[in-house]
Amino acid sequence: MSSQHTPDSAEAPAVGADSPFRQEHRARDEAPQFVLPLVVRIEKTGPPARTDALETAARAVLLLLTDERAQGEGEWAGAVRDWQDARIRKVVRRARGAEWHKAGTLPGITVHGDTAEVRVFPPVPLDGWPKELAKLQVSGTDLDDPAPAGPPGPGLPVLWFNPGVGMSAGKSMAQAGHAAQLAWWELSAPERERWRDSGFRLAVRTATGQQWAQLSGSGLPVVRDAGFTEVAPGSATVVADHPALRTRL
Repeated sequence: MSSQHTPDSAEAPAVGADSPFRQEHRARDEAPQFVLPLVVRIEKTGPPARTDALETAARAVLLLLTDERAQGEGEWAGAVRDWQDARIRKVVRRARGAEWHKAGTLPGITVHGDTAEVRVFPPVPLDGWPKELAKLQVSGTDLDDPAPAGPPGPGLPVLWFNPGVGMSAGKSMAQAGHAAQLAWWELSAPERERWRDSGFRLAVRTATGQQWAQLSGSGLPVVRDAGFTEVAPGSATVVADHPALRTRL
């Protein structure tokens, strides 16, 4: 999986200086490829609600990016830099019971939602997954919401999904993580600090057709999938609608 911002502009560099999508002549496909593993806990009884799982996965990505181990000379920093220098791939796998507990012994961050548990791990080489994660299944992450999600709260960052692109819950979790990451890269340092202080509060919703037409052409960050799984290459899947970014449109 990969995400991509709308075409780069050399005249308008990203506010976030660490945004690789605004650096010129980045040979992304030629760099060593890394992947960010996420594991969602899906027990036989009481699976998480779909929207909560998507929101929890998005927060997990942001928490990893801001963890002190991913900064400066931290133990995860090199892997995070290598991952962000190549395609920003994320893969979601599922675990339950003993599998979940084994995954929890590896370095990472477990994030709790209302019903969901997601563990995010530092990036690994595309062909170098730890054995505890490599054997976990990618399929079988279909989840449902017990009731339709209500309107997002006022002033809340919203990750709007394209109503015309169907995806599994696992794929959608990765796409939500992409969108949150794109928004993060475009924020200034004070804006990032405020979002972090809120606990990275955010909402995930599916746009109506009319909303999507407006959002996807608004200039807000758009996730465009590389087409490795489930959707056609270049498909626009999510728009990251952060209030701070909307003020700059």
